Parts: sequence; structure tokens; C-alpha cells
Amino acid sequence: MQASFEEYVVTRGPTLLRFAYLLCGDRHLAEDLVQEVLVRAHRRWARIELDEPTAYLRTALVRAHLSWRRRRSSSEQVSADLPEPAAGPDFAERQAVRDELWTLLATLPKAQRTVLVLRYFEDLDVRQTAAVLGCKESTARVHAARGLAALRRNIRTTTIGETR
Repeated sequence: MQASFEEYVVTRGPTLLRFAYLLCGDRHLAEDLVQEVLVRAHRRWARIELDEPTAYLRTALVRAHLSWRRRRSSSEQVSADLPEPAAGPDFAERQAVRDELWTLLATLPKAQRTVLVLRYFEDLDVRQTAAVLGCKESTARVHAARGLAALRRNIRTTTIGETR
């Protein structure tokens, strides 16, 4: 059991950390979330590994993220410090778009942001997204539609505000 858990953490840990970072937008909080979820999962690893551990841990991360704000220590403001991407063409433009996207995502309610991260960053379909959130598929679709509509409105507002 110990060896399989350690192997899983070594191979899938960076992916879990990336997912947690996309959910909360803060590297340190993402590390805390992953650590908390892995500590809890370690106790039940024999049962978890028999099913689908990635789906289980992804769901656990979403639930931990959504409940994090209820804690007293969550009064800190999340900043959008992004890791440096690999160098490539149009670096400045990609960085500006990425910064704008993170700023806009931060304005969304947590449920909408979570659905958009699951759908477009983790590439889950509606059924999988609903399963991770523990809601109906229609609810996941509504959160996605409302989140995208809010992003579109905010992008237009930002673009219009810049041209004036």
C-alpha cells in the first residue's frame, strides 16, 4: 500500500497541484489543498486505489477548495501570481492575455470558476464535471454558460474601457 501511494504521488502529484492551482489561483493555497487531500487519502488508499484514484482525488480537491473559504484562515486575498511559461513566440502577448484571463476568472463566483476550470483546463465533459461537483449535468451546464457569459461581458467592458 505504501509503495503504491508513493508511486502515485510522484507520478500524479504535479498534475494534482496544477489542477488545484487552476482552481484557486494561488500556488501556496494549491499546495495546502493537495497536501490536505493526500493526507486524507493516504488513510484510505487501499480502497481508493481499487477504483479510480484520479477522479476521487480531483473530486476531493474541488470539495476542499470550495470549503476552504469557510475556514477562518481563508480571509487572505488570493493574488494572481502565475508561474513563468516556457519561452516562445509572442511571449508578451500571451502573458498579457493570460493575466487578463486570470483577472477575469477571479471575478467569477466559485462554482462558475470551478466549472470552467474543470471543463476547459482539465478538459472534462459535462458528465464528468457534474460528477466531480456532485451536481446534476444541467447545473454544470448552467454554471459554464453563466461563467462564459460573464467573461464575455467583462472582456467587452475591459476592451471598451481601454479604447476610451
